[in-house]
Amino acid sequence: MNKVILVGHLAIDPEVRYTQTGKAVASFRLAVNKRFSHNQQNTADFFNIIAWQKLAEICGNNLTKGRQILVEGFLQTRTYNADDGSKRYITEVVAQNIEFMGKKTENTVDKSKTQVNDENSADSFGSELPPDEEIPF
Repeated sequence: MNKVILVGHLAIDPEVRYTQTGKAVASFRLAVNKRFSHNQQNTADFFNIIAWQKLAEICGNNLTKGRQILVEGFLQTRTYNADDGSKRYITEVVAQNIEFMGKKTENTVDKSKTQVNDENSADSFGSELPPDEEIPF
């Protein structure tokens, strides 16, 4: 089974590119804290994350450095030949699902021009219901 679930903060803004066939691909690094006992210093691991197509576009439009997210996906290892002729290996997480966590901080700017409604917030509860005169019972 190849399944990865990570919770961390973006170390850089996502970079969105497009393949020759027009598919969107976003890449960014995720800083994930390691948990230690109280007398040891906390450190972080940095993971390369790749998202494809619609998920890539969502990342590019809504995520910025410092934002906390949950990434669910799988590990992928690929190889390429470097300019000096040596073989290089890259291990990365291919995201299948990304959930935004925490609140946006003041220094985190929302790059999207459309407002996203949080369906779980108390203010939006019931806003999707039609007016009383349209309810058939």
